[in-house]
Amino acid sequence: MKARDVMTTAVVSVRLDTPTREVAKLLSDKGISAVPVLDTAGAPLGMISEGDLIGRDDAAREARRDWWLTLLAEGEELNPQFLATLHAPERTARDVMVGPVITVDEDTKISDIAKSLTVHRIKRVPVVRDGRVVGIVSRADLVRALAMGDVAAPTPAPTGGGFGETLAGLDERFLHRHRRHDEGPQPAVSPEPDANRLDVADFRALVVDHEHKKTAQQQEQRQALAEQRSQHVAELIHRHISDVGWRSLVQHARQAAEQGEKEFMLLQFPAALCSDGGRAINSYRPEWPETLRGEAAELYSRWASDMKPHGFELTARVLDFPGGMLGDVGLFLAWAA
Repeated sequence: MKARDVMTTAVVSVRLDTPTREVAKLLSDKGISAVPVLDTAGAPLGMISEGDLIGRDDAAREARRDWWLTLLAEGEELNPQFLATLHAPERTARDVMVGPVITVDEDTKISDIAKSLTVHRIKRVPVVRDGRVVGIVSRADLVRALAMGDVAAPTPAPTGGGFGETLAGLDERFLHRHRRHDEGPQPAVSPEPDANRLDVADFRALVVDHEHKKTAQQQEQRQALAEQRSQHVAELIHRHISDVGWRSLVQHARQAAEQGEKEFMLLQFPAALCSDGGRAINSYRPEWPETLRGEAAELYSRWASDMKPHGFELTARVLDFPGGMLGDVGLFLAWAA
């Protein structure tokens, strides 16, 4: 069985600017424990659970008790000292959500989904199609599938991948020279120029012809590159980092440290993989992790759980700007003092 066979398609979601009071009421009304935070195009930016709303430590719970108790009070009178705390600025989904989001596609096997939930210590995962959320798979969905006897042993997620070959374009002039005879009379063809003839107009025409060919070739190359990058983004969105792959990256980072390096690039990926096209990373905005998707998001999650508690840092920066546009982004594990 795959994600599409067990996912919940009636996805309840919120936006970045949704007040936390409305998020809490939505969870209560719908009888659910979490919702995804989506952008205007339906792409996932984060997740909010009951734990995120209430707070996972004493300080956070104290800061957020105002709207939570108001919700539970259902109109009953509250302590005046408590009411005085209600004047704090309203918090929104952006303030409490957890990101980046670990996602799967509709063809992901449920055994692989179960492994992702365990590895990343999460309870649910959005299912995306063309970058948009079309469903949610939770632990409860997997338990129902397990009860039906359809969950097989987890299998390692595929690693690696590559670009498809780009087809060369056809020469338009060749097509014109080989038209079908039933298309009507062909226009007169100018005779080939005499190679021994010295005419500046001919030389200038050769230059113009060369420039036209050069421009057409550059356009074809740009189009081929764009198609390659688009395919690469699609591969990275649906690629998962396996335990073996993660341990290999950590080992390579250790070898880099042995060579005196202070950081190691875990992944190089097109800026288009980010939900905002890499703008937050390029501008050094603190919310850049929320824009990560696919394999980049999973690497961030692995770092947060396995490496961050031990003092390692994770940074991201744009590596190049082809044609003045944001190119590739590097995700770096750092340990410099």
